[in-house]
Amino acid sequence: MTADFSLRNWGKNFGPNNILNGRWFTVFASILILSVSGGTYLFGLYSQHVKSSLGYDQTTLNLLSFFKDVGANVGIIAGLINEVCPPWVVLLIGSVMNFSGYIYLWLAVNGDELVKPQVWQMCLCLMIGANSQTFTNTGALVTCVKNFPESRGIVIGLLKGFVGLSGAIITQLFHAFYGNDGKYLVLLIAWLPPFVCCILLKYVRVMKVINRQENEVKIFYQLLYISLGLAGFLLMITILQNRIAFSLVEYRLSSCIVLLLLFAPIIIVTREELKLGKSRKQILDESVPLKGTEQVKLLSRNQAKGVSWFKNVFKPPERGEDYTILQALLSVDMLILFITTIFGAGGTLTAIDNIGQIGKALGYPNTSIATFTSLVSIWGYLGRVVSGFASEIFLTKYKVPRPLMLTLVLLLSCFGHILIAMGVPSVLEVALAILGFCFGAMAPLIFSIISELFGLKHYATLLNFGGAASPIGAYVFNVRLVGHFYDKEALKQMATLGLLRKPGDHLTCIGTDCYRLSFLIIAAASFVGCIVSYILVLRTRKFYRGDIYKKFREQA
Repeated sequence: MTADFSLRNWGKNFGPNNILNGRWFTVFASILILSVSGGTYLFGLYSQHVKSSLGYDQTTLNLLSFFKDVGANVGIIAGLINEVCPPWVVLLIGSVMNFSGYIYLWLAVNGDELVKPQVWQMCLCLMIGANSQTFTNTGALVTCVKNFPESRGIVIGLLKGFVGLSGAIITQLFHAFYGNDGKYLVLLIAWLPPFVCCILLKYVRVMKVINRQENEVKIFYQLLYISLGLAGFLLMITILQNRIAFSLVEYRLSSCIVLLLLFAPIIIVTREELKLGKSRKQILDESVPLKGTEQVKLLSRNQAKGVSWFKNVFKPPERGEDYTILQALLSVDMLILFITTIFGAGGTLTAIDNIGQIGKALGYPNTSIATFTSLVSIWGYLGRVVSGFASEIFLTKYKVPRPLMLTLVLLLSCFGHILIAMGVPSVLEVALAILGFCFGAMAPLIFSIISELFGLKHYATLLNFGGAASPIGAYVFNVRLVGHFYDKEALKQMATLGLLRKPGDHLTCIGTDCYRLSFLIIAAASFVGCIVSYILVLRTRKFYRGDIYKKFREQA
């Protein structure tokens, strides 16, 4: 759905409402929405509480983690809804799902007498709550990509960067609201994202790109600098909180600084919308607009180019043109991307989901594990913005294929898995930094590649199909591999000590053997994903040597 504005009236009657209705304010609203949408990244922080309060073993906990990953990554329904509904509908549905799923989880974990869940019910509520993230991603991210098609890599990197920071942001706000009472973390995840989303959803809309600003990239860089300042502060305050016991007043003071930095982009947004209002007014005063009938003819002519979903399924257009959904899903390029995501993102997602248990196995205290979770969130942010901005620079200036950068990220992740398998405590921080960076870097690259190869017409659906590969890899690696070997080693340790497991007891494994074999296998699988990704590099290098943004400049 495209918002229908009268450009002439917009320019002549420019005012505060037009700032709220501008493309740049859509970016700002999306930043705020996505900055609190990363509740799924905090699973490692509250998973131990779920495990102990409900008496789960590691395999059951990893099963919950798998369904959480399914919800967080399988957003095909969100994509299909976005095909026929405006973004605010998608965001509203996501808000309802977020509250419903996480409030049930909170009641269950905190021993509410009205909620006595079975495992399948816990899996369902976690999946529903996590699936809300695909609705916010689709409603906000896809909208901004369509509003800024020539800066898509930068847009995706910036917005996904704020998603990466959301874990650390929510952690700071949690301490400000509830101190150190960990049982309220899930409650905050339940109400905060829907609250922010419902306030801002009316300002997230797709708009016709009349002309591209010459300083568009420069503006995004200014937003990047603000986000870097926010990430730097979060990194500093997280390290301080791990070393010094903060009081509630100190937590609230640090949270105020976080909110100040989070709202700082409004200054840039307001400045740019004021400039656009003045320039449009000047241009429109000197121009002769198309008559209404001419506009309708032009619009209908463009719409006539639409292609049926089922037409020419096995005869796709050239790369970069608008594929139908089936043409894209049945293409070799999409199959390669899907396999790459299973082997690559599935492995890094498994490592992130097991931060709490890995830390426990290696003897880290709870405060250090909480710090690891926030630091992985910040490294994930750096991976997102670096891959988004750097890949756009290398692509536009040096014609470096984006799939090549994805291949290099997968290769780097192999080293992170090997470091975890080594089990050296002093190296764990380095391993988690590498894997957090790689996990963050993959999303902007994969999502940008999908938009470049298959067009933007059905981007909302294709984006979410590409993301659906992650939980497949997470299920194989997390539930069938890591969980199985963890429980096997834990039972072996109990037998060595002459202990018997009682019903309701959760298994605890201590030592480097808990994860060594699992992560060596994951490292090998990631290397396979790296090889598969390089096949896509060879297939698309001719396409990336051309001007992939030419048609968007011509349309503008």
